[in-house]
Amino acid sequence: MDSRQKKRKVNRKRRVLKITLLISTVLLLALGAGFWFIYSQVSNTASNSYEQLERGDKSNLRVEPVDVGKDNFSMLLLGSDYREGDDFERTDTLMVATFNKSDRSIILTSIPRDTYTEIIGYHGGGIYDKINHAHAFGGMSMAVDTVENLLDIPIDHYALIRFDGFVDVIDALGGVEVDVTYEFDFKEASTNADYSFTKGPTQMDGSKALAYARERKSVEGGGDKGRGIRQQQIIESVINESTSLSNITNFDDVLEAVGHNLRMDLTMGNIVSLSGYAGSINDIESMQLQTEGFRQANAQGQSIWYERIDPTSLQEIQTTLKDHLEIDDTLQADSTTQ
Repeated sequence: MDSRQKKRKVNRKRRVLKITLLISTVLLLALGAGFWFIYSQVSNTASNSYEQLERGDKSNLRVEPVDVGKDNFSMLLLGSDYREGDDFERTDTLMVATFNKSDRSIILTSIPRDTYTEIIGYHGGGIYDKINHAHAFGGMSMAVDTVENLLDIPIDHYALIRFDGFVDVIDALGGVEVDVTYEFDFKEASTNADYSFTKGPTQMDGSKALAYARERKSVEGGGDKGRGIRQQQIIESVINESTSLSNITNFDDVLEAVGHNLRMDLTMGNIVSLSGYAGSINDIESMQLQTEGFRQANAQGQSIWYERIDPTSLQEIQTTLKDHLEIDDTLQADSTTQ
């Protein structure tokens, strides 16, 4: 091979190398821009939805604030059935999620909305009512304080989403699959729409999922207790679907839907730190506080339906959650000293 042939071969190699480097650079820049776009979009949503509790950045039952990236922590999840024109907002769905850093496990505990318990901070204390009234009486801070008192664990963070907003979120995700446990029909009063549900895995759009979450009339469905379980199913399905990479094309729509209907005290840094739990999403352990219905006259003499707490169930749940959070005297403060 003469010198001219060698020179041409070297030049071809250089051109191939330059083209390869150029393509790689463009791809990396595009990928980086994509990740930056996603990060900035999530950051904007987190910023717009952020609302700190009156107590500040830690529970009164904690000595120090928790770091969700390093510590075990708990989070109160609330679903509001608020409709436009309502005078106040009751949180008809109350769940507590506890996160254990060691095994990346999650326990989701459901509390029936009619649970009869002390509403902490209402009229100086000592007032008992339905637990879902706490938010209506005193906002998020009273709701958090009331759940802390009931379960005897610190509630480190919260997130509230309006169920009407779930329609947009679920539609943006392309629907969710829910395992329906019994057959029933449901009329959605706000839209005058009729829905029929058959037993087994069912693909639902946002409106159908909302109807499924609201049903509480049938005996077979378990009334309000059963509704709590169905709402829990919807929330878990939304979580499962939202972690799927296939939904990346719907990212803008999902974030817009979430942003309009979400309040929380998680920062963008908190959200990034939670990524380590992504692999545990499909293995959430579920529990429900057991109660028994009864009627009692309120201050106005009206006969009101409540759910009386089963003390054995409450004690078992308190113990399980404390074990899951690995709470001991060094981590939990006496709230009376705060």
